[in-house]
Amino acid sequence: MGMAAFVYGLFGYVVFLGSFLYAIGFVGNLVVPKAIDTGPAGPVTEALFINGLLLGLFALQHSVMARRDFKRWWTRFVPQSVERSTYVLISSLLLLVLFWRWQPILGVVWHVENRVGVVALEVLFWLGWAVVLYSTFAIDHFDLFGLRQVWLRLRGIEYVPVPFEQPPLYKLVRHPLLLGFLVAFWSTPRMTQGHLLFSVATTGYVLVGILLEERDLVAAHGKVYEQYQREVRMLLPLRRRRVG
Repeated sequence: MGMAAFVYGLFGYVVFLGSFLYAIGFVGNLVVPKAIDTGPAGPVTEALFINGLLLGLFALQHSVMARRDFKRWWTRFVPQSVERSTYVLISSLLLLVLFWRWQPILGVVWHVENRVGVVALEVLFWLGWAVVLYSTFAIDHFDLFGLRQVWLRLRGIEYVPVPFEQPPLYKLVRHPLLLGFLVAFWSTPRMTQGHLLFSVATTGYVLVGILLEERDLVAAHGKVYEQYQREVRMLLPLRRRRVG
């Protein structure tokens, strides 16, 4: 069973990696065959309904399956070693469906033509993705995406959760990974109405998701995380004065 779990976890990671790379092209209208502003534009009402449904489905799955109570119930049916891999796989597949079925809404909200402004926004776009990727490795990339769990299962070693730490970037903001996503999603010289819908919806989801995640983190780490909340801001990289 250890080898089967490892192969399954590896498959889930490969699907995640594909969805992550595709997301960069999708949001940035780069290379990929179906990006956020490509394809025939249909009725706006229909596009809003379909896109809202796709975003809502992803947000619901991504939030519910990440909660501690759901994990306790879910692992009655799914082995603990592949719980995270299953979460990553389902999230990645739903993301790919979102990319596939996304309906463009091409009305322009803003269009920056100044060369300096365009370059600045493009730099921010890539910086956002770089922060996302770096943030995963700053904590434990392979635990976050389920590979550590299945690797330990393959070796017959009991899984121990990664302890709470504060790598350098996490001393500036509590959620640099999510901040990176927001920077990448909003940094575009040409913001269409469809892109704006995506950015607004994902920003709302990030803010709600942080509240739910931090509730779980406090439950898991107690006063240590509560002190961290008092010292480091949630998303704005501004250092707070130490308390206590």
